Amino acid sequence: MADILTPEERQELLIPLGEAGWGAVPDRDAIRKVYIFPNFVEAWGWMSRVAIWCEKWNHHPEWLNVYRTVDVTLATHDVDGLSNLDIKLAKKMDALAEASSGASFQSDRSEPIACLCNLDARG
Repeated sequence: MADILTPEERQELLIPLGEAGWGAVPDRDAIRKVYIFPNFVEAWGWMSRVAIWCEKWNHHPEWLNVYRTVDVTLATHDVDGLSNLDIKLAKKMDALAEASSGASFQSDRSEPIACLCNLDARG
């Protein structure tokens, strides 16, 4: 079972994700990123590649796909907040998006990730 991120882990792990375009979800201990792909096929292909890792790691995102946009929220439901599984999956998603042709992200829909860095073990 995963453990919720400690305050020290939050400082170390969340700040780089914020720099990569991840943001905080208001009123939740969760992170969010909106990926934009050149077209539906690229978006769906990325989601398929991500799904393979999700199954392998038994950790699944909340996501919504509309045409070329994929809106992702990560949190570990077992701990009701962020765990290392979320960090691991966020990094994998970013790497797979970077390898995709023309992927970008929309950064104006979430709160700054820094607001999650000072939470105690339960927010």
